[in-house]
Amino acid sequence: MNSNNQNKIIFSILLASMVVLFLVNISLGSVSIPINEVVKGLFGKIMEKESWEIILFNFRFPKAITAILTGMGLALSGLLMQTLFRNPLAGPYVLGLSSGASLGVALIILGSTFLPISIASIFLSNYGLALASALGSFIVLSAVLLAAKQLRDTMAILIVGLMFSSFTSAIVSILSYFTTAEQLQKYTFWAMGSVSNLSWKEVSLLAFLVIFGTVLSILVIKPLNALLLGERYAKSIGINFKKTRFIIIIATSILAGSITALAGPIAFVGLAVPHITKMIFKTSNHSILVFGTLLLGGILMLICDSIAQLPGSDLTLPINAITSLFGAPIVIWLLVRKRKIQL
Repeated sequence: MNSNNQNKIIFSILLASMVVLFLVNISLGSVSIPINEVVKGLFGKIMEKESWEIILFNFRFPKAITAILTGMGLALSGLLMQTLFRNPLAGPYVLGLSSGASLGVALIILGSTFLPISIASIFLSNYGLALASALGSFIVLSAVLLAAKQLRDTMAILIVGLMFSSFTSAIVSILSYFTTAEQLQKYTFWAMGSVSNLSWKEVSLLAFLVIFGTVLSILVIKPLNALLLGERYAKSIGINFKKTRFIIIIATSILAGSITALAGPIAFVGLAVPHITKMIFKTSNHSILVFGTLLLGGILMLICDSIAQLPGSDLTLPINAITSLFGAPIVIWLLVRKRKIQL
């Protein structure tokens, strides 16, 4: 069997797995809904119980879509960063976007004591926190892009991003020291990440931004393949490196920034999924990796969200804890089995 046919089979299996996991995800929860009833509801037929329809369309359906979009966006942005910096430990937040978003939210939640109650209540809403997170990410992004214009070395941009992360984390730590226990708890809950609090309008906005970031990524597939052999090689075959680097940074910022703003900082997915994809497809060709990473990212987040729901219980675990607990051992096992990391 040639590699093309093999890849088609793998893609078919992944797509079918995502559909099955999507149905399982929205059937599980504190109230269990039979999968056949879920399918009936999705096809517009009347479900056995009216309460099931409310739960399905108002809560679980948008949550499952958010999980897929979040997994796809973080996984793809992680792939972009690992290729740009040629560093297997690079992730979607390596440019400091997560730290910038965290600073924006921290200033609102932890600094709400210094604001009038009427103004604080507006900013502490879901939209207010999303806006603060987006503004924080945008400020850090602007600084990184400004540095990128001045710096020729791509690794220097990585260091700049890490320095911004350290700087913003220090400010958050200072704010945390002077805040109340209630405010600190609220900030901690936001930092744990969640895919369950988005309205249909927010899900639609997230879908638009993830699709836009994905389209930008698809446009640079050829340059991404060239970058695997280094900047000099990419330039020697006519790749406009500065333009490519700019598009990659913008695409990553749109993907990771929008997800952090709406779902919080979700760890591990962006770091691990690109490696898992390379091991499954056994290729470094980004025309395959981009789409494989999208599917695997969505699948991983659906699995983690299903586990986090604790089916049959009213409790929901933090999604961040599940992504790390579930995914880290798998990646360690895969890396030990393969004995090397492929870039």
